Order: sequence, then C-alpha cells, then structure tokens
Amino acid sequence: MPRRTVILSIVNCLFILALVLSAFAQQPTPGPAGEKGKGGKGKGPATRVGLFFREEWKSDGQEGGLTQANVANPNLELKLYGPSGKEMQIAGAPGNETNPPHPWTGLCTTPCALALRDKNNFVDLSGLSRIHWVTKMSGFHQIRPIVKLANGNWLAGDKADGSVADWLETEISLADVKWLRLDAERAVTTGNYVPTPDLTKVDEVGFVDLMPSSGHGPGGWADVAKFEVYGKAVAR
Repeated sequence: MPRRTVILSIVNCLFILALVLSAFAQQPTPGPAGEKGKGGKGKGPATRVGLFFREEWKSDGQEGGLTQANVANPNLELKLYGPSGKEMQIAGAPGNETNPPHPWTGLCTTPCALALRDKNNFVDLSGLSRIHWVTKMSGFHQIRPIVKLANGNWLAGDKADGSVADWLETEISLADVKWLRLDAERAVTTGNYVPTPDLTKVDEVGFVDLMPSSGHGPGGWADVAKFEVYGKAVAR
C-alpha cells in the first residue's frame, strides 16, 4: 500500500475516534442518588414539603395549667410527658408581641416534654421536612425536637434552640438531626444514637426540656409560642 494511502487511513481513523469521543462527552452525567444530570430522566432534586400543622395556642391572659382547652388547632391533641409534665403552664396574652400565648415549663421540677398529635393523620417527616417554632429561654435551658414513631418508639433530636434575650424564630431541617432514644415517661434520653430512624410515619411531634426548671422569675425555664411542623400527611 502506498505511503500516502496509509497516512490518509490513519488520519481518517483519528477523525472518526475524535467524533466518537465527542459524542460520549455530551452524554448526561448521573447526578446524586435519586437524580440524573441535566437532560436525563429521574426524580430530580428533592423539594420542600408543605405545612402539616400550626399551633399558636389559646390564652385568656392568665397563667394556669396547660390543658387541651389551650390548643387552638381543633385537629390536634395535647400530650404532656415527664414526672412533672402536667405542671406545664399556659402563659402570655393574645396580641401581646412581647408575651404571646405559650406553654411555659417553669413549674416543671423535672425534665418535661410536650407533644401534639393529629387526630386523623400520621406525618411523614422524611426528606426536607422541618420544624419551625418561636421560643424564649431563661438560664441555660434549651428545647429539642421529639417524635413518637408509629411503632411507639420515642426519639429526641440533637438540635437545640433558645435565646434568653428575646423571642427567637427558628427552623430545624430534620434531615440534619441526629436522634437519641427518649424515655418519654421520664423525659430523658437513653442509649446510643439511632443511625437511620424511619420517619415516614410519625404519631406525635413536640419538644423536650431536658433540665428541671426553677419556677417564677429568672433562673431556668423554656417558653414555646408558635409551633409549626412541615411534612406529608399519612392517613391513620
């Protein structure tokens, strides 16, 4: 074969190889798990979920024992936990920006917890679910999210909120939370972290104050005003 023919054959082969490599380079690249790159098919990025419930509490402006009558949302049931959980009070007054209606843990002489249960639905708190609340603390107190799973197990989260200066409005992304088992009757954490809890069917959602409170006046206690949960309803 003439030398010129050989050179032309090599050039043609290199040209074809370049076209093939270029075609591969334009293929969509797989993205993170559950998602494909631009131009591909798949679930796409996760999206935030809507409001499951909101509670802003009812109060006549007088301090008193917290009961179901103080729950403004008719779909919710109030649950109190811990040896002195029933000593939790309702405080604040409607329309008072500096002292809105809120549960107050000041008379809890032990750790105590509060949870709310939707009468008709469990809630799926997987994915980009979140808790949004307005809180104020005294002393070193903080509150942490708690959940009761459909199987009866309780968990307490490692994220904590609280400001002693003023009411603090914050949001917790539950995908960032690490969970410990909770003994709800004693309102104390137990055991090791639960690595991958199934949050797709949650029965109750609330908060725990893991410290005994000091009573009236400055010292140590927790206030929790507006309390919102964002997740997907799952029929009971």
